[in-house]
Amino acid sequence: MDAFNTIVRFLQDGGIFMYPIMVILALGVAIAVERYLFLRSSESASRKAWKELLPYLNSGNYKKAVQATAKSNTHIGKILNYGLVRLGTTRRRNDIETAMDEGLMEITPRLEKRTHYLATFANIATLLGLLGTIIGLIQAFTAVSHADPAEKADLLSSSISVAMNTTAFGLMTAIPLLLIHTLLMTKTTGIVDSLEMATVKFLNIIVGQISASEDR
Repeated sequence: MDAFNTIVRFLQDGGIFMYPIMVILALGVAIAVERYLFLRSSESASRKAWKELLPYLNSGNYKKAVQATAKSNTHIGKILNYGLVRLGTTRRRNDIETAMDEGLMEITPRLEKRTHYLATFANIATLLGLLGTIIGLIQAFTAVSHADPAEKADLLSSSISVAMNTTAFGLMTAIPLLLIHTLLMTKTTGIVDSLEMATVKFLNIIVGQISASEDR
């Protein structure tokens, strides 16, 4: 209970700028949770879809592969569908690769969606904290200038302590948001890399089968 009262007093003493920082923190946490769940779900679904498609590709059953990818809502399914559809009109590796690159370019923004807001929120929280502290210091010095000389030191130190609350809270909000932003971007990059790796494996399988059929 004492910890709760300390936190409440800390937020109340910080002044009006504590409220927008709290809003930013809430928005940042909401985005972070939503993005993490989305990325984890996307990664898991794509891995499962790849395992299901691989037997069709290895056996050269492209008709089944096209049907499976056309129905798939996974990112890997959509990307490979671009390549399989193009495979129906051309056998050139570059053409198939270009088609899948188009699909990857379409999907990558969905993976990165809203994540960049976290870095922006972190910067805004820091700046709001500094702004709140500066305004608090201005008010403190203004109040001290009219105070009794014997009370000036105590009043000034107390006012500065309160004014620093907004900077402290701004940094306490910004630092976790920046860390979460880095973690989410790292996870996003890992997913994009895995999609690119899957397209390379897909191309190698397709090109190998085409070469084998031409040699017969």
